[in-house]
Amino acid sequence: MKPVWWEDNYLCFIDQRRLPLNLVIEKTRDYRVVAEAIKELAIRGAPAIGIASAYALTLALLQNEDLDEAVKILRSTRPTAVNLFWAIDRMMSLPVKDFEAFLEEARNIEREDEEMNLDIAILGASLIPYNSVILTHCNAGGLATSGYGTAVGVIRKAWEEGKVIEVLVDETRPLLQGARLTAWELQEAVIPYRIITDNSAGFMMELGRVSAVVVGADRIASNGDVANKIGTCSLAMLSNRFDIPFIVAAPTSSFDWSIKSGKDIPIEERKEEEVLSFGGARIAPLGAKAVNFAFDVTPAEFITAIVCEVGILKPPFFTELSIL
Repeated sequence: MKPVWWEDNYLCFIDQRRLPLNLVIEKTRDYRVVAEAIKELAIRGAPAIGIASAYALTLALLQNEDLDEAVKILRSTRPTAVNLFWAIDRMMSLPVKDFEAFLEEARNIEREDEEMNLDIAILGASLIPYNSVILTHCNAGGLATSGYGTAVGVIRKAWEEGKVIEVLVDETRPLLQGARLTAWELQEAVIPYRIITDNSAGFMMELGRVSAVVVGADRIASNGDVANKIGTCSLAMLSNRFDIPFIVAAPTSSFDWSIKSGKDIPIEERKEEEVLSFGGARIAPLGAKAVNFAFDVTPAEFITAIVCEVGILKPPFFTELSIL
């Protein structure tokens, strides 16, 4: 299941806000619609955002729009996922700024991501022991990538190899990307799963019911610090406490070589209303305030391995990453 794809000079995408109860497919020739879809999480997941932004610039050329203005609007949508900026920079580095060249390069970005996902899945599955219960957070599956997934791709491959008994899916407050999206993907793939509340994870680990934690990443600093969905850092610290492998699965397009550590990663803060309401219903007192960071940063010291398409990286990440 691809979250975004090019068809008859339209960009088509699944509106992920409507899942799992409604599978709604939108199509557009307006890059501004794509930018708004990224900003409002109809299109989400770092690799998928990168692919969508590449196609959005292609739409801008198709419609004879101001390319610099398109770049400005797209770059302003979400600050943390580095794939967005990586894909835009890659497109804008093309020597020829025409529709055919942009369409070919956007398709290359999509195809390469799919190949990277499959490589990550094979490598990551090698780290999963038999009879495992895997815990995952947020959604790093096909909906967040070119169609196969990073963290969920590892889980899928390990399941195919007979290593996984069950997947524990963090609900992932406040927008429930785990309960809505990862659960939907696992159900479609007929992989056994159970949804748990975010604050159940530590107790499940204490009970010995978690074999490994596998998550994705939105940006990885050059020292191995990882920005991912809010709550990831807590999981990593708990994994460290209970001696459980904590594995990050992400393509090299999610690495940001320009920053030294996670302290330099811009962290998106989203609307308070996402915390104060759900499904259009108010769940907090009128007048209540909220803090809504979309991501947190997991220090490299709590990470067992980072799996990318070129290999399995283990501490010390500073040394490992320097050879990529």
